[in-house]
Amino acid sequence: MALAAAALLALTAACGSRLPESDFGTDDRSPAPTRATGEPLHVGIITSATSPVGGSAFTGPRDGAKAYFDRLNSRGGIDGRRVEVHLCDDGGSGVGNNECVRKLVDEQKVVALVATTAFDYAGAARVSSAGVPDIGGQPIGTAYDTYPHLYSIYGTSAPRNGTTGWDGKLYGGTEVYRYFKREHGARTAAVVSYNQSASAAYARLIERGLKAEGYDVVTEQVDFALPNFRAVAADLRQQGADLVFDAIDAHGNARLCRAMDEAGAKVTAKVTNVQNWTSAVTRDYKAAPRCRNALWATGHSRNYEDTSHPAVREFRDATEDLETHSQWQLEGWAAARWFTDAAKYCANEGITRACVDAYVNRGDGYTAGGLLLPVSFKPSPDPPRTSRTCLSVARWQDGKGWVSQGDMNRTCFTVPQLAYEP
Repeated sequence: MALAAAALLALTAACGSRLPESDFGTDDRSPAPTRATGEPLHVGIITSATSPVGGSAFTGPRDGAKAYFDRLNSRGGIDGRRVEVHLCDDGGSGVGNNECVRKLVDEQKVVALVATTAFDYAGAARVSSAGVPDIGGQPIGTAYDTYPHLYSIYGTSAPRNGTTGWDGKLYGGTEVYRYFKREHGARTAAVVSYNQSASAAYARLIERGLKAEGYDVVTEQVDFALPNFRAVAADLRQQGADLVFDAIDAHGNARLCRAMDEAGAKVTAKVTNVQNWTSAVTRDYKAAPRCRNALWATGHSRNYEDTSHPAVREFRDATEDLETHSQWQLEGWAAARWFTDAAKYCANEGITRACVDAYVNRGDGYTAGGLLLPVSFKPSPDPPRTSRTCLSVARWQDGKGWVSQGDMNRTCFTVPQLAYEP
């Protein structure tokens, strides 16, 4: 299940508008604080906090969003109204998700959902039919490319008319592969997967993207129950791979890295995704120092370590007490800010579900003050063939953490969009 979640996340994150931030106006609004005296605004956050994937796998966006609302309330809330946050753990099941939706939408009457991170978003259709805006959710499944009123943190150009994507197909770009080819001269890439259906399917899509960018591709598959990572590492060394991509879980990645260090397999980059972009790298990869320092992460939001940017600095100041930091926390913070900007806009006429929804739906190019690459929900009747896509890139360095590689608003490529069936 973790493999399916990681695969869908990485793929759906490639869709949507990825134009440079400079193409759009600013959305930064920071009015002077006021005393919260009015009726509270009710907001819901659904998280698969106790899912089969693991206790902390999906909690980052929730923690980031909650930190934002805590700071917002300490400064007077929105138009004198505090934001009351209702948390719901759906347990990673469709039944639990439907129950969370019922409680938050029907009982608590939340004005919006924020930073949803659900392993099985079974209640998505119900949220949509109720007209509840779901703002800045993580697109682990297909819901954010299927239903109106649902807005993923990365945007989408899918019609969202009740059918997933375009006639059941979604599209992902090759910008990650293009980046390493252009910036680092990579020519040979390995793809490691389990002999498990979701893992193998995602690996095949990575292979297609790499081949579309002209790479020589080495495929490695291990047994899900008894993976022989030593054999994989030895072959990676013999094949001379420049890059290693994977369709395996976080625990498997740590074991693979350890085997690579032991085998002396040196690569330009061991590439991971936004879900693994965390400060826990030192702990998780303790036994693999060389591979650890070859870890690269790519995504569509500003590096949470980039405290030279004021919006990141505010996030880090507000979350300094957290044991670890992650990119998903920053994206949850951005989702909460997105709702707040919408609510402030609607304050004069009334903060309603409809007004908040309309603000987010038409907010072409939203960046949460520079935390996100510009997000758009402008629907396209036809599936994309190519897209100009920008990319946030960071690499891990011991003693420094995740170090940004270039400006995410200028690391842009026009790349093909490859169809896949989720």
